[in-house]
Amino acid sequence: MIQRAAIIGDGAMGTVCAMLLAGNGISVRLWGRNAERARQINVERQNKQYLPGCVLSERIEAGTDPQWALEQAEVAVSAVPSQFIRSVWEKFAADVPEHIPIISTAKGIENDTLLRPTEVLAELCGRRSYAMLSGPSIAHEIAAGLPCSVVMACEDEATAKTTQAAFNTETFRVYTNTDLVGVELASAMKNIIAIAAGIIDGLKLGDNAKAALLSRGLVEITRLGVAMGARTETFYGLAGVGDLVTTCISPYGRNRTAGQHIGQGKSPEEVIRSTPSIIEGIPTTKSVVALAHRHNVGMPIVEAVGKVLFEGLPPSEAVHSLMTREPRAE
Repeated sequence: MIQRAAIIGDGAMGTVCAMLLAGNGISVRLWGRNAERARQINVERQNKQYLPGCVLSERIEAGTDPQWALEQAEVAVSAVPSQFIRSVWEKFAADVPEHIPIISTAKGIENDTLLRPTEVLAELCGRRSYAMLSGPSIAHEIAAGLPCSVVMACEDEATAKTTQAAFNTETFRVYTNTDLVGVELASAMKNIIAIAAGIIDGLKLGDNAKAALLSRGLVEITRLGVAMGARTETFYGLAGVGDLVTTCISPYGRNRTAGQHIGQGKSPEEVIRSTPSIIEGIPTTKSVVALAHRHNVGMPIVEAVGKVLFEGLPPSEAVHSLMTREPRAE
C-alpha cells in the first residue's frame, strides 16, 4: 500500500488528487510555483483560487521546492497541463526516486513533438511505469463528494492495480485499463470535440446538431486512435465517450465554454486572455491536425475547429462546410 505521494501541480485537478489520496490515509506533498497558495493550503487548509470552500486534510503539505516534493515519494502525480509538462518536469527529473511510477492527469498532445504526456515524461524521467488517470472527472464535483468513475491506464497491470487502490474511494470509483495509448489519445481529442460543441451552443444550433457532433466526433477520434495503436473499445469507455459527454455538456468544461464564447463572436485570442485556466483543447487541436495528416486519417470536424482557431474561419462557415460535404454512408 502506498503511504507517501508527490503531486506536481496545485491546480484544481492536482488538489483534488491530493484530497483523494489523503482521504485514503496517504501523506501528500503538493508542489506549485505560488508561495502564497502554498501558505493558504498549509495554514488556512484551502486552495482559494482553484477549489474555494473545500477544506483540505492535514495530510496534505504544500510547497515550492521540487526536491522537497519528491523526497520519499512512492508515487508521483503530474497534474500539469500538457504544453507545460516538459518545462516543469525538467526541474524534477533528477530528483524523481528511482523506479517509482508517475501518473499523468494531462489531457493533451505536446505541440512541437506530437508526443503524449507520458511520452514526454518518459523522455525526461527515464524507464519506469507511467500511467494516466482519466475519465469524466469535473474537479469541483469530485471535491464535493459526488459520484465519479474513471480509469487508471497503465501498460503494467500490477502498477495499474496499486495506483487504483491508492485513489479508489466510496465516491470515486477507479477501473484499470492497460491501453495507455488509447486513454491518452481519447482524453486529449475529446477536448477538441468539446470546443466544437461549445461553438454549437454559442450559435444556438440546437440539441440535434450537438448529438450529431458528438456521434461523428467520436468516430473521428476513434479512427485516429486506432491508426496510432489504440484499442477501439477504449473510445467507448469512460476515457472516451464518458469523458466526451461530460466535457461537451458541463457548464464547468473549459473547452466547451471556450467554444461557446467563440460561437458568440469572441476571437480565440480573446477567449484565451479572459481566463487564467489552460484551455487544453486549443493547442491540442494543432497537434491532432498534424497527427491526422501524418497517419492519413480524415478528421473533418477537427480540421474545421482548427480553421476556426488558427485561420480565422467564421464558426458559422465552419458548420456550413461540414453540413454541405458530399453525402455518404455512415
